[in-house]
Amino acid sequence: MDLLVTSTDLTTELTADTSTTGTLTGPSAIIPGPTTPYQGDIARYWNNEARPVNLRLGDVDGLYHHHYGIGDVDRAALGDCDDGESEKKLVAELHRLESAQAELLLDHLGPIGRGDTLLDAGCGRGGSMVMAHQRFGCKVEGVTLSAKQADFANQRARELGIEDHVRARVCNMLGTPFETGQVAASWNNESSMYVDLHDLFAEHSRVLEVGGRYVTITGCWNPRYGQPSKWVSQINAHFECNIHSRREYLRAMADNRLVPQAVIDLTPDTLPYWELRATSRLVTGIEEAFINSYKDGSFQYVLIAADRI
Repeated sequence: MDLLVTSTDLTTELTADTSTTGTLTGPSAIIPGPTTPYQGDIARYWNNEARPVNLRLGDVDGLYHHHYGIGDVDRAALGDCDDGESEKKLVAELHRLESAQAELLLDHLGPIGRGDTLLDAGCGRGGSMVMAHQRFGCKVEGVTLSAKQADFANQRARELGIEDHVRARVCNMLGTPFETGQVAASWNNESSMYVDLHDLFAEHSRVLEVGGRYVTITGCWNPRYGQPSKWVSQINAHFECNIHSRREYLRAMADNRLVPQAVIDLTPDTLPYWELRATSRLVTGIEEAFINSYKDGSFQYVLIAADRI
């Protein structure tokens, strides 16, 4: 999961420029200090996160994601389980499914011009930002509370020679430095469970131009189940997050001039990813909770695309 939580106390320096335009220029930027103990916990969580799954999958082609995958597993690509390359092939297939998820999100951004600016709120190590620039040729700004993630994303942009167009900065997702109406489209990819949804969508509504598109892909608990299940509680504890219900997303969007144009249940599409991941050497111990909650209907994986009115 990617993330960004709110913060306004500016305290520490990071090697990046904090202006809303231009390239990275040197040690002049400021890392927001957490304003609550919870925010500090989340910043430390992702700065210290070192699970091999995210890096191993990104090593396949240099796109480093912090989200999950969708789509049918290509069994032919996996080959024989007794093959000495079987684990390498499995990792490549997991990565393909994660990139397919990001492609689906980008599909729902609508028409984007080369002169537009996009915002990835909770950008992680920047894989989706790179994909967005490669597809649209536009500028992509990412925000994250994790200095470790921002450094990584900016280093990758420099390695790819796209640092003039793709940048991650450490700042407040609920109070970004962008001008009102500056952004043509924005998204949260598995990062909205770390913040209050009304505060989050108020900020997206502010920075989006009228008619701009907002997209989120997220896990949410199913109101029809009644309350968050024990599996959802395990996921919350594992990632130190607070998963919202589907109803909360739609209500908070309506309150902030974001009108849904598509609501897609991706639960059947993500289950194959989790079942495959559970057979790999990269398991983290949370796979059972995802699989069981998807199967019992208490947890859903959804895409919501909404227009700013």
